[in-house]
Amino acid sequence: MTKVLILDANQQPLYPVRISHARLLLSQGKATVFQRYPFTIILKESLSHLKLEQLGFKIHPSIKIIRNP
Repeated sequence: MTKVLILDANQQPLYPVRISHARLLLSQGKATVFQRYPFTIILKESLSHLKLEQLGFKIHPSIKIIRNP
């Protein structure tokens, strides 16, 4: 499942959305393309009322890196 990066009007990152939701925002005129790679859209209206928590990721310590010879 591919996600699209999204920014609010103040260029603050929001949660990534599905392609279908991004397409809907673009067709309704609520967002415009901000950057083509990685594909990012920016909302035309600010969403200052939303509080977003920090996102993070963890890497399992036993994963080994496999390099191609």
